[in-house]
Amino acid sequence: MPKETNLWKRYQTYLCHCPEIGLSLDISRMKFPDGFFDQMEPAIQSAFLEMYELEKGYIANRDEDRMVGHYWLRNPSLSPNNTIRLEIETTQEKILSFTARIHDGAIAAQSGAKFTNILIIGIGGSALGPQFVADALASSSDRMKAFFLDNTDPDGIDKVIADLGSGISRTLALVISKSGSTKETRNGMLEAKAAYERAGLDFSRHAVAITGNGSELDKLASSEKWLERFPMWDWVGGRTSVTSAVGLLPAALQGIDITSLIAGARECDNVTSRLDTASNPAAIMASMWHYATGGRGTKDLVMLPYKDRLLLFSRYLQQLIMESIGKEFDRDGATVNQGLTVYGNKGSTDQHAYVQQLREGVANFFVTFIEVLQDREGSTLLVEEGISSGDFLFGFFQGTRAALYENGRESMTLTINRVDAYTIGVLIALFERAVGLYASLININAYHQPGVEAGKKAAGTVIALQKSVMELLHKEQRNLTAEEIAALLGKPEETEMVFSILRHLAANRDRGIKQSSAARIGEASFRVVI
Repeated sequence: MPKETNLWKRYQTYLCHCPEIGLSLDISRMKFPDGFFDQMEPAIQSAFLEMYELEKGYIANRDEDRMVGHYWLRNPSLSPNNTIRLEIETTQEKILSFTARIHDGAIAAQSGAKFTNILIIGIGGSALGPQFVADALASSSDRMKAFFLDNTDPDGIDKVIADLGSGISRTLALVISKSGSTKETRNGMLEAKAAYERAGLDFSRHAVAITGNGSELDKLASSEKWLERFPMWDWVGGRTSVTSAVGLLPAALQGIDITSLIAGARECDNVTSRLDTASNPAAIMASMWHYATGGRGTKDLVMLPYKDRLLLFSRYLQQLIMESIGKEFDRDGATVNQGLTVYGNKGSTDQHAYVQQLREGVANFFVTFIEVLQDREGSTLLVEEGISSGDFLFGFFQGTRAALYENGRESMTLTINRVDAYTIGVLIALFERAVGLYASLININAYHQPGVEAGKKAAGTVIALQKSVMELLHKEQRNLTAEEIAALLGKPEETEMVFSILRHLAANRDRGIKQSSAARIGEASFRVVI
């Protein structure tokens, strides 16, 4: 470990300072050896070449035969053809125009009142990115308040609808699904539609679709004459869609300066396209991920942003990084079981949560701190002589950083000037680029998600089995155990799942299934209640 007296020299040697985007990256407390970057340079330059080809329209997502173009969203001139460039530019203009008409009341709710709320209905990348942006940039001057239905949990849906209350009559619903067939989003839409109808409202007069051209959702929105439709493209993955209509429309409606957010992402893309590794923060970050984990995901990435507004950043990064990097096979078909686990909360809350383990427990992680220089927009309040609340936050950050380092725990620090729309764009683009470069370094496809698709198929199998169970019980009209039902269905291997299905249904009285008590759980029987 470098001695404390050498840290200043190491800090100056390895600091990546990018004043043009208001960001710096300090890796002085990562214990990589001398010569590490020289050793990595050929692989990094190869990753740069892959990224260059990706931006030119090369089929980077080979498994799905798709281009990967989220970088074009910030700079349409990079698009591989004029059709895509015009689609991006037209969509961004349409977002601004539609938002202006909502805000000035030209497009109003069914009652004639202005819309004051947004209900965003989506899952995964169609919710995590917009949620992060909405929370990070919320203010008292927001034009509309954002609410989210991001799961298929009935109780959670009820809670959001209850929070809207009578305000549902002034709520614009954004339904976000590329395919239009994502079950969680479809269920959220149907639940929301029922809530509007209970309030005596026509859902179509409050609804907007963000979806793929010709999708099930696109056809539904067209046939029911929803207020508007915005496109999603197959060359933009959900986890990198926050600078498309998926993230830009709800942000604009909330009152966030999306032009500035796009500018921050674009300028960060310019900086992280540099071929000089030492001045490229995304390349340095990807290299540190490789160093810390041996290129094998052997350590976790702990995000510790010292700013309340960045609370949801780690949740957003969990999908961006873990869905991109967590792969069973590499691009050559070899089994590699790659991954990079991400978790985090915020400072200084974490100091009262899990920093104790980080400092003294198992050393299976490395930390990325985020330091925000500006404490607040308003004037400083002193809580002690010459000391503000922000000074204490700074002290806790530096103290935690030092305490971890003293005990051999590694960390790097991102420093930004402030949290605003521009900087949020910078952070989004920085981590998107780092993910792409790291994926090249470890030879995996960062742009598909076969494990997620497998989970969806498995869920569909469970739903199909439930339908078969219910059909059988309606036919038999008698008490049957799960084992008996599975046998009658010719699926004895599914007995546990049959039992789980029946137990779930019986716990919800209006589903029409009654469970009898028994001394042993396997002897419990079920029947349809007429």
